[in-house]
Amino acid sequence: MAVKFKTINKAHKEFIEKQKMFVIGSAGAEGFINVSPKGMDTFKIIDEHTVVWLNHTGSGNETSAHVQENGRMTIMFNSFDKAPMILKLYGTADVIHDADERWDEMCTHFNEFLGARQFFELKVELVLTSCGFGVPQYKYIGERNKLEKWAKRVGREGMKVYWTEKNVETLDGEKTNVLERSK
Repeated sequence: MAVKFKTINKAHKEFIEKQKMFVIGSAGAEGFINVSPKGMDTFKIIDEHTVVWLNHTGSGNETSAHVQENGRMTIMFNSFDKAPMILKLYGTADVIHDADERWDEMCTHFNEFLGARQFFELKVELVLTSCGFGVPQYKYIGERNKLEKWAKRVGREGMKVYWTEKNVETLDGEKTNVLERSK
């Protein structure tokens, strides 16, 4: 049975902090819907209405364009251990790129990572929990370190070259503004 909340409470915070991954959902008014798994200690709760996540460099950059178009975002956490639960955060997000004034402020929430592409700040409007009885159990093995090794090898300037080649527009041809200030 799903239960709605207006804020992130203490139990939600504790649940979120135990999870090793989360999934982002976003969409523009038209085109593809994007769903993307995230991990690597990139999620922080700022207060009962605000969360921030660091988005590492990746092969696509759909969420950035979607958020700049309409701000809509859903973040989902699943328990994969013995205590089942699904928790979703619904709200309106802003994207903060390297060229934005708030970049340095966002960096204070996380360990330094050369592959950091942008941050997303979500103003939470609805928290929804549900049973998660249909979600299978999995055992956490550990984080992957390939992205971190690659980022160290290419450096920050190499990262920007990669963004130019792979991350300036979405699958639908929308601009991500990854090398500029966000809209």
